[in-house]
Amino acid sequence: MSNACIVRGEIPAQEFALYEALDSLPDVEFEVERIVQSGDKAAMPLMWIRNATVEAVEEAFADDPSVDELELLSAFDEEQLYRMQWISEVEVVLQMLTNSRATITDAYGTDGRWYLRVLYPNRESLSKTVQFADDNGLTFDVRAIRQLEGEPAGRFGLTEAQFEALETAVEAGYYQVPRETDQSELADQLNISHQALSERLRRATGALIEDALLVGAVEARRED
Repeated sequence: MSNACIVRGEIPAQEFALYEALDSLPDVEFEVERIVQSGDKAAMPLMWIRNATVEAVEEAFADDPSVDELELLSAFDEEQLYRMQWISEVEVVLQMLTNSRATITDAYGTDGRWYLRVLYPNRESLSKTVQFADDNGLTFDVRAIRQLEGEPAGRFGLTEAQFEALETAVEAGYYQVPRETDQSELADQLNISHQALSERLRRATGALIEDALLVGAVEARRED
């Protein structure tokens, strides 16, 4: 059996929950913190909504037939955390959670698209989702697949050289305050130039941040 994999994919908003809300609030960001199944035909997400007032959000949701049982959990300046039920247009997500035994680790909606990052137990499970979407006239556009191999680098979206550079830097105290080494010493230890090390650390740090925190926002910006 193949190893688990992380998949980045997209779903058009008109085929997914909150289409009406996204359409009426085009500049608002919807970021799902967690999605769990709620019965056979519904999903229950915890969702951050940014760049809109509570009044504007609740007015938009009142007109969206895909949402029920909206509950405001926390509110800050133009950022709110809601719990709700998605009661329609979530067939692909329910298939991921049930038949494919997947975990949706990120979901980010803005400007008419939903960007998902999904952890599948194996490639066969991903194939089930793709086949389900095709059979039901739905869309799940797979943008990237990363196989979770045994090496730590692959699990975090790093090349082996990037992982080695970060590991060496941490062990040498480069990220301590104050620093216990500098890039010249690290470069000598890795037998590469100072410039190569600097670029490798920047790329590795960027890959980690994107992989851990910014999947939705990064994918949305790439579309612009």
